[in-house]
Order: sequence, then C-alpha cells, then structure tokens
Amino acid sequence: MKVVLHRHVLARCVLGACFAAAVSGAYAQQNYPTRPVRLIVPLAPGGPSDILARTMAQKMTEGLKQTVVVDNRTGAGGTIGTDIAAKSPADGYTMLLIGVATLTINASLYPKLPYDTLKDLTPVTILAAAPYMLTVHPSLPVKTAKQLIALAKARPKELNYASGGTGTGPQMAMELVILQTGMSMTHIPYKGTGPALTEMIAGQVQVGMFNMIAALPVVQSGRLRALSVSGARRSSKVPDIPTLAEDGIRGFEDPVGHMIVVPAATPKNIVARLHQEMIKALQSADVKSRLEQEGAEIIGNTPEQAAAIVRTEIEKWAKVIRETGIRAN
Repeated sequence: MKVVLHRHVLARCVLGACFAAAVSGAYAQQNYPTRPVRLIVPLAPGGPSDILARTMAQKMTEGLKQTVVVDNRTGAGGTIGTDIAAKSPADGYTMLLIGVATLTINASLYPKLPYDTLKDLTPVTILAAAPYMLTVHPSLPVKTAKQLIALAKARPKELNYASGGTGTGPQMAMELVILQTGMSMTHIPYKGTGPALTEMIAGQVQVGMFNMIAALPVVQSGRLRALSVSGARRSSKVPDIPTLAEDGIRGFEDPVGHMIVVPAATPKNIVARLHQEMIKALQSADVKSRLEQEGAEIIGNTPEQAAAIVRTEIEKWAKVIRETGIRAN
C-alpha cells in the first residue's frame, strides 16, 4: 500500500511540476521580453551588416523596452556566428542578422555545416535590400551589359573580374551572370570590397559586381561605369541604368539584402512580436531616410515570404556552386 501511495504522490508531483513549467513558460511568453536580447552579427564590426544591426538594435530597444545588444561573432565566412544562433535557446532572446546571400550560399559552399539552414533557423523578415551593380573600368570600351558579353566572348579569359572574396554574394552573382551568358573571365578575389574597388578604380581589374551601397559613390564620381543593376525594377538612385533582367539575365529579381532569423523552435507569438518591432524600426523616419540615401530598398516582408526566398536562393546558389565547382577557401 505504501508503494502504491508513493507512486501516486510521485505522479502528482510530476504532473504538478509539468503544469508549473507550462504556466511559467506561458507567462514568460506573454511578458516577453523581460531581459536584454542578443543580436548576433557573424561578420566584423564596421561593415554593412554591423551598421544595419546597430541601427536596428537602437530602434528595437525603444520598442521592446529591453536593450538589444549587438554581438559580433566572426569567422568561417559567417558560419560560426550562424551556428551560435542556431544552437541558442529558442526563447526569443537570440537573433541573427545576416545577409541573405551569405546565409543561402553557405548552405552549399560549406559541405559540413554544424547546423541545417532550413531546419534550425526561422526567418523573421528581410529588412532591406540594396541591388548588386555590374560595373566596369571606364577604359573598357563597353557601355551596356550586352557589349560586355560580346567583348568577353571575343576575348576569352583576357578580362578579369574583382570581388571581395571567394564565396561572397557579389562573386557568386558574377558567376551566375557568367554561367547564363557564356562569358569567360578570370576571378581575382580580394580581402573585402574596399580593396577590390580600389584595384578596379586603378585599372588593375576591368569588371566587378558590387553591392550598390559600396559602388554607387565611385560610379557617381565617374571612376567606374555601371552597366546593370539587380532587382525587379530599376533603382531610383540610378534610374538610367537598366536591370539585369532587361539585359536578358535572369535570377536577380528577388530582394536579397539583410535579414533577421531566430532559432527554429522560437514560439510564433514571439516571432510575431519581433517582426512587429522590426517593421516599426524600418518605418521610422531616420532609419528609412538612411537606408534610402544609401540606395537600399526597405522590404519588411512576412516570415513566410522571407522563408520562401531563402529556399529559392539556396536552390539557386546550390546549382551555381555545383556547376562552377567553387569551394570555400
């Protein structure tokens, strides 16, 4: 009888503990957040990702009434910081701000990732997107993408193109252009966009695909010539420059800028709260003005829309990596 009694008591204790935990969890979700929130950036301070993260952190701190702390976790092309975010508790207190290109290219570029991009992370929104800009040195006798394609085909392997590094978004974008058009160029990787632009301005490299935020000032000053931009429509900053699609080059229509993701099991109501605060931050006058001045387009799409773009981009870059044989350094 005593054993039976003990079993009943034990069962009641277990049920009571489970109930208390459930109530505690529900309370925590309803009152979220109750402590600071970490925003991981998997790249070094000072770059576009870091600058956007600090801008968003400041605005989201105001809305969440809790400090959003930027935490730079660099290394291995962004995979170290991404892994930390993927393995963090799914309680809404860890977010990751990352370039869509970085997230989706790494899914295929690194064959043994310690996380699953689709299973371990949940997109909240794509914040903003700046187009890629296909540029050439002014000495190159071309003024359109079609003229560049014709020249590169007539002079195979004679033209070089610069990038900020192997496996970066702009480099992969250029490889996609090459695949689609049949051009033949030699890739010259640099340690960052800055050095790549410097060498291209100096005439050491003839062609480059860059994020428009970085390329726009040197294009406007005449030091480089823009031929095309990515995106579904022309940029308001350079309305005379056609899109890649107008030049017959497909695969660059979706907005692929920076996004925020959270661990996959994060409760939906917390994801919704974070999404709400992100949209408010993006629509604030100072953030909106700053992004637009840099040539970026505010996106602020739904988690479902962002997830669909991630899946599409992973498939696209997996094909490019497979066909070009590009591997991480």
